Amino acid sequence: MSNDSKSIGILTAGGDCQGLNAAIRGVAKAAINQYDMEVIGFLDGFRGLAENRYERLAGDSLSGILTLGGTILGTSRDKPHKMSVGDKVIDTIAQADANYHKLHLDALVCIGGGGTQKNAMRLLKKTDMKIITLPKTIDNDVWGTDACFGYDTAVEIATEAIDRLHSTASSHHRVMVVEVMGHNTGWLTAASGLAGGADVIVIPEIPYDIDVIKKSLIGRNRKGKRFSIVAVAEGARPKDNSEIPTEYEGSAAMHLTHRLAELTGLETRLTSLGHVMRGGTPSAADRILATKLGTKAVELIAQEKSGFMVAERGGYAVPVPLEEIAGNRRIIPDNHPLLNSLRSLGICLGE
Repeated sequence: MSNDSKSIGILTAGGDCQGLNAAIRGVAKAAINQYDMEVIGFLDGFRGLAENRYERLAGDSLSGILTLGGTILGTSRDKPHKMSVGDKVIDTIAQADANYHKLHLDALVCIGGGGTQKNAMRLLKKTDMKIITLPKTIDNDVWGTDACFGYDTAVEIATEAIDRLHSTASSHHRVMVVEVMGHNTGWLTAASGLAGGADVIVIPEIPYDIDVIKKSLIGRNRKGKRFSIVAVAEGARPKDNSEIPTEYEGSAAMHLTHRLAELTGLETRLTSLGHVMRGGTPSAADRILATKLGTKAVELIAQEKSGFMVAERGGYAVPVPLEEIAGNRRIIPDNHPLLNSLRSLGICLGE
C-alpha cells in the first residue's frame, strides 16, 4: 500500500436488512482492489464510531458475505448526538470526530435508512469528516432514490407469505389479514399485496374507511368468493382519525382484524410477518443494487467528494446532495402507477 493511499471507514446503522453485506463488500473490494485503500468497519453503527470499536476489512473478512443476510459489522439505532451511555444520554459527535481523525480516515461511508441519512448530515454540519452515504431499507422510503436495497428481497418474502395464506384462507373460507412492515409508507405492502393477489390493501398514505372495506369483503362473499386476503401496513390508520383502543396499541392490524370480524360476521384471522421480512439471503436484484451503489461510493471518495448519498436513478448510480435527502421521506404519491394498477384491478384500498 503506497504512503499516499487513502483510508476509509464503513458503518451500518438502523434496522438490519438484506443486502447490507453486499454493500460492505462492494465498498471494501472496490476500495482495496481499484484504489489501494485501507478499509475499516466500525461495529454496531454510530456507537462503534463513538467508542472506537472497529475491525480491519480485507480479503478474508469479505469472502463469502455476498449472500449473507444481516450485517457482519452489526448495527444499532444509536444517534451520535443522543447516545445512551450508562444512565445518561450524551452527545458523542466530538468523540466520533476524534476517533475518525485518530484513525487517519479520509472518508466515512454510512449505510442506512432515513435516520442514518439525518445522522450523517449532523456529522457533516458539526465536524470536518468527509462522508458518503448509501440508502438501505425494506420500506423503500429514503428520499431521492428510485430504490433502496433490502426492499426487493422483503417484497419477495411478503409475497411468498401471502401466496401461502391463500391456501388456508380458501380451505377455511376465512378473511386473512396480513400485517406487513411499514410505519409511514406503504411501498412494501402495496407491492407484495399486488404480487400476492391481495383483495384489500391498506397503506399509511391512504387512511382507510372501515365501511368501504366491510362492503368490499361482504360483496366478495355474496358473489361466492369464499375467502379474502387483506394486506395491511403496520402504520395504517382509519380515515376518521379515531383512536385505536389501548388494548390494540402497537398493532393497527389487530384492531382492524377485530373490527372486520365484528362488522362482516366473517371468520377473520391475523398473521403478522414482523421481522422475518428483514432476514435471509438477499435477492439478486438487491445484491446488484447494493454492489453498484457501494462501488460508486468509492469512486466519489477517490474524487474527494463528500456530503452525498449514492442514489439509484434511471438505472444509474448517481450522487445526490445529502442536504436534499436528510429529513425527507419518499411516500407513494396518489397518482403513482402502482396505485393506479391496483385501482384498475378493482383491489380495495379503503378509499
